[in-house]
Amino acid sequence: MITRAVVLAAGRGSRLQRDDPSVRLTAAQERAALAGLKALVPIHGRPYLAYALHELAEAGFREVCIVVRPGDDPVARAVSRLRPRRLRLSFAAQPRPLGTAAAVLAAEAFGEDDQFIVINGDNLYPASALAALRELDGPGLIGFVAAALVARSNVPAERLASFGLVRERDGWLQRVVEKPGPGADTSGEAALISMTCWRFDPSIFHVCRQVQPSPRGEVELPDAVALAVEAGAGFRVVPMAEGVLDLSERGDIPALEDLLAGREPAL
Repeated sequence: MITRAVVLAAGRGSRLQRDDPSVRLTAAQERAALAGLKALVPIHGRPYLAYALHELAEAGFREVCIVVRPGDDPVARAVSRLRPRRLRLSFAAQPRPLGTAAAVLAAEAFGEDDQFIVINGDNLYPASALAALRELDGPGLIGFVAAALVARSNVPAERLASFGLVRERDGWLQRVVEKPGPGADTSGEAALISMTCWRFDPSIFHVCRQVQPSPRGEVELPDAVALAVEAGAGFRVVPMAEGVLDLSERGDIPALEDLLAGREPAL
């Protein structure tokens, strides 16, 4: 089984930077929020990303490449100080924040000769979901059951439409409708949500280079996958009725403090 994982942690964190007078944060949390550094928001004194790294280690991953901002990146500095025993960490700089496909391309040297998974640095996925990707025999993704996301995490129902809606047939991906909007049907029992929890082989780098910018001016990973599917690649969809913790805005931080109380990351 594969042992490599890529964690996307170079985003600008624009929503996290927005002021919200209704949310009380510690001074350290406020500093991380103002800088848009989701991965470094302290949760019970530990960087949020430490919890994600713990779940990767629990799932059997051993090599992790974290995609960070260029230059003297604070995420790279902070994570290096964690000194994990179960994980070997490396870093790849995304030159400009041009979207998730560009972020994956930044890790090409890490994943060019083997399969690997890709996850977001601002989501906390359960080890069971990450292990399910390890057990696949090829590319695929976790399709999180919408109702379980709402029931078992801090993701409110109205936020589901800001993620990706998975369309599949007989267990194979047809497409991901990225950010489908308020009119999308995410309420049915069969609705599956993409939370950027993928397994790829090195061919993903080729299609990432072919992606055209979205209306937002970014090259998106779901668009790269769509090109791969059109070219005949198959992506297995693994349904998972589990929760995924999400850090998108300041209001998520108190909920994460509650949900992660008593948990100590072991890296």
